[in-house]
Amino acid sequence: MNRNSVLGIVALIAFVVGAGVGVLGYIFTVGGAGEASTTLSAPTLNPFNGEALATENAVLRAQVESISATAAAPVTFNIVADESLVSFTLEEDLRGARISVVGTTNQVAGQLSVDFANPATSRVGVIRINVRTLMTDNEFRNRAIRSEILQSAKAEFEFSDFTPKSITGLPESAAVGDTFTFQVTGDLPLAGVTREVTFDVTLTLVSETRIEGTGTTTILRSDYGLQIPSVPGVANVTDEVALEIQFVAIAQ
Repeated sequence: MNRNSVLGIVALIAFVVGAGVGVLGYIFTVGGAGEASTTLSAPTLNPFNGEALATENAVLRAQVESISATAAAPVTFNIVADESLVSFTLEEDLRGARISVVGTTNQVAGQLSVDFANPATSRVGVIRINVRTLMTDNEFRNRAIRSEILQSAKAEFEFSDFTPKSITGLPESAAVGDTFTFQVTGDLPLAGVTREVTFDVTLTLVSETRIEGTGTTTILRSDYGLQIPSVPGVANVTDEVALEIQFVAIAQ
């Protein structure tokens, strides 16, 4: 091999390495620190018709609360972020080893309206998640998620609002201590793309003022156009992503 060929190979390697470093630097910088831009809240659920009310509409909220105080009505429960957890799970090859990647956040808000006398009329409000705050065990991966995959570093993609459209499988009766399962179908947006998904929910009526539950579903990255950036050491990321919400909600 002559000297010019050697120099050409060295130059090519330098270019590839330089490009890789540039990509890594871009991801790390644009991904940001994952801090929430504001305190999390979700639209208020109107227990009488299941519609979500704008949180800033104080007059309408006051009217609903006044009616609730004087008429038999479902009980509205608020999700408690400090006792709840949203997570995603997928698999990837990292430096040649197959691993499970789990990202979590407790930044979730929403309401459920439970009618103890007629559980079939119970409602689930908009569930809002701050996806910018999702964290895995790797800071570079976190920044790649925020900058390239979910693009949650951008203001318009910081939050994902799961908006329920239907509930099936609710029981005909319910009492404190009961555990039952049902399905909630709704629209889930991620990075500007919205798809209909169905969560399988298991819920326990711990007391008249506390409920606990878990909702699970599986989505495909390809359905949302979520691309994994090409970086050294990462390969064969699964298309399937398992989503889970573990929640505790307290009666307001």
